[in-house]
Amino acid sequence: MEQLQHAVLALIEHYGYFGIFIAMTIGNVGGPVGAEVLMPVVGGLVGTGHLGSLWIAIAAAVAGEIAGQSIAYAIGRYGGYPFFEKFGKYVHFGHEELQRIHGFFEKHGTFALFICRFIPVIRGFVGFPAGMAQMNLPQFYLWTFLGSLVFCGAFIYVGDVLGDHLDDILPLIHRGGLVILGVAVVVAVATFFIMRARRAQRAG
Repeated sequence: MEQLQHAVLALIEHYGYFGIFIAMTIGNVGGPVGAEVLMPVVGGLVGTGHLGSLWIAIAAAVAGEIAGQSIAYAIGRYGGYPFFEKFGKYVHFGHEELQRIHGFFEKHGTFALFICRFIPVIRGFVGFPAGMAQMNLPQFYLWTFLGSLVFCGAFIYVGDVLGDHLDDILPLIHRGGLVILGVAVVVAVATFFIMRARRAQRAG
């Protein structure tokens, strides 16, 4: 896994924004890219002048996320359970994980996609069960885009602000990434229930 992450960093350093796009595409079809660490590194490359534009870096990352999720959705929709029974073992994603995400979808609806954009590992697989469930495409892309924009934008911005100091605190980001993402998920879930309660009050 570490070798793959080093290869991804080399890809970005060599190909710039296109490398970001490819890396995030790979990460969204189950590749162990480690986006919560990779995105601050991308921001660090912006902050140190290796990449020229914060906004293009964010756009490339989000585009890669959407491309990867689109591929995952298509595989889930047209490959179904037989595909995962045959190939899921190679990415450590099998029937149990699929059922867990399906249950999450049933409980929280399409908004679950937004929440899943902030959960490590799951964020790279969520497109597969969404395709298997034949989730509404406009809603699939809406929540994928919004979640990816917040996730990528926030982490790249952090890296940009840190700049030359990124190497000193990257281990802290790696260890604290789950905490940061956990807080983000809590905020997202709270927002969802507040919005749903307000809609219920208006309907009543």
